[in-house]
Amino acid sequence: MATQIENQSAQLTDTSISKESTSKPIDQNTRQSKGTASGTFVYAMTLLIGTFFGIVLTKSEVVRWQRVHDMFLFREAQMYLIIGVGVLVAMIAMFLIRKFSARDIYGKPITYKPKPFHKGVIIGGMIFGAGWAITGACPGPIYAQVGSGAWISLFTLAGAIAGMYGYAFLQTKLPH
Repeated sequence: MATQIENQSAQLTDTSISKESTSKPIDQNTRQSKGTASGTFVYAMTLLIGTFFGIVLTKSEVVRWQRVHDMFLFREAQMYLIIGVGVLVAMIAMFLIRKFSARDIYGKPITYKPKPFHKGVIIGGMIFGAGWAITGACPGPIYAQVGSGAWISLFTLAGAIAGMYGYAFLQTKLPH
């Protein structure tokens, strides 16, 4: 899995270098400093946006186990409203991405390719939902829980990482 990510990263780097070299001549030092500066900017922005997202999750109490527990017992609607707003924002973002032919940070067009529906979606959704109900966190809030000092959530993080690697290991044997 890590090798696959490294290969994709190398392909992206090769593509961006070849685009630069065909448009105008650049020496090796300029190319390296340009890549480092934009890479540093991207990482800094990712950290800033992630921190802001964590604060929003914490302040809206999405990271509280009791809030998630009450959602699954249909005791309160706050989580459903938050999820609904998230779906609405994603719909608007997808519309705008298609309308303006948005591109990613590497200049490639952002495309949406729907995945086919199969029984693995149902099985995976049930496992994901069970984990969410038991731990009170889906992947995003896990980091906010750890960041807010809920150290017990390190077990949730370890379980999520184990599940990710378990899926990668068993991927060829699972229904797709």
